[in-house]
Amino acid sequence: MEQKIKEQILAIRDTGLTNMFDIGMVQRLAYERDFYELVLYLEDHRSEYAHFILTGEG
Repeated sequence: MEQKIKEQILAIRDTGLTNMFDIGMVQRLAYERDFYELVLYLEDHRSEYAHFILTGEG
């Protein structure tokens, strides 16, 4: 996982606006913040994303 993706995930998490396992809402919030890399990443890498959310490793 690229550092930019990690930073975008953490930025969404820090808003406190959604459960981070609600992928659709995470994508919506990412899109609203112009985090297009994260929107696309979540389409193809959900298991890696979940691993990062659960463990902080990625």
